[in-house]
Amino acid sequence: MAGARSRNFAGWPLFANSFRPFFLLAAIQAALSILAWLPMFYGELSVSSAFAPRDWHIHEMLYGFLPAVITGFLFTAIPNWTGRLPIRGTPLGALLAVWLAGRVVVTMSANIGWAFALVVDAAFLALVVAAAAREIIAGGNWRNLPVVGLVLVLLAGNVAFHVETHDEGAADVSIRVGIGVVILLIALIGGRIIPSFTRNWLVKFNPGRLPVPFGRFDGAVIGCSALALVSWIVAPLNMITGIVMAAIGILHLVRLARWAGDRTTRERLLLILHVGYVFVPFGFILNALAAFGVLPPSAGIHAWMAGAAGTMTLAVMTRASLGHTGQALTASPAIQGIYAAVIIAALARVAAVLLPAHNDVLLHIAAFGWIVAFLGFAIAFGPLLAGSRRRALATMGVPAPAR
Repeated sequence: MAGARSRNFAGWPLFANSFRPFFLLAAIQAALSILAWLPMFYGELSVSSAFAPRDWHIHEMLYGFLPAVITGFLFTAIPNWTGRLPIRGTPLGALLAVWLAGRVVVTMSANIGWAFALVVDAAFLALVVAAAAREIIAGGNWRNLPVVGLVLVLLAGNVAFHVETHDEGAADVSIRVGIGVVILLIALIGGRIIPSFTRNWLVKFNPGRLPVPFGRFDGAVIGCSALALVSWIVAPLNMITGIVMAAIGILHLVRLARWAGDRTTRERLLLILHVGYVFVPFGFILNALAAFGVLPPSAGIHAWMAGAAGTMTLAVMTRASLGHTGQALTASPAIQGIYAAVIIAALARVAAVLLPAHNDVLLHIAAFGWIVAFLGFAIAFGPLLAGSRRRALATMGVPAPAR
């Protein structure tokens, strides 16, 4: 594989693989953004952004945090897809610097101008799309080109977010575009890795019923999901949209049931992938109920973003960080604590919409759980990602192997 053929990297281990800096800094940014958001929500803190506080919060989660995780995953997977050498060292450091610059200019855009902030912020995803497309095309791996296409749509959504907030005073359609892309990426990539990882583990540790691999049914569900999400982006509260969203939610539940997740309870590193994916159909169904006028729209949005996106990113980040650094693929107590925290955060955030009388308490629980989960990842995995394997194992509660 590409990893075996790659050159020895003599620099700082943090820049040896794309998942290392992007997973680490994305986790830190996710925690700090929510740490700042709650005081902003209550009017106790402000930033010099051209975005309103709500839009700053949404943008930094949707177009700041998630693209960093997607990039870390994508540029780690592409060498395995194509057999080409990974992006590392100075090019990786430069890409990371562009992402960091985006976070600064968005937060300071009231002082430096919205147009300049747009150019700098959008440059990151533009570079990611260009580099990923080049590698996939050069490697002849056309099967995975749709993933790059979705990232290109995410780039368009980010540009639209800046323009929409400047012209209209608040973002609307561009938020749904970004969310739609994220859900499709989870459906596409999750639909490949969840049954694959589950099958590999079950064959070795729990023989019996195996998950159904990615096939025509999965492709049909993803295609129908794309159409439903387009309808939701254009007319989120339309009755037809609600009917379609409810049907797609049921199809995703059927899809999830085919992956034998109930047989993975002994390994939390695997179980969390199935739990995270539950929030995908949950979000479709909640958004359907919003279209019928039963619930506020934000319930389904937070099921997707805090639930599906938050849980799945942590699930992938922990597994990839362990696997690509040669650690055992098992969830230590610290990792299980991270998983519990993000699930509590997601459920509390959705409940805050459904139970407005307890909104304040639930918002604080959700924020605390989210910060614990992502800051916990940064603390537990930071030494490992930066290169100190022995210290990392001790942080995660895993004894270092004897020399």
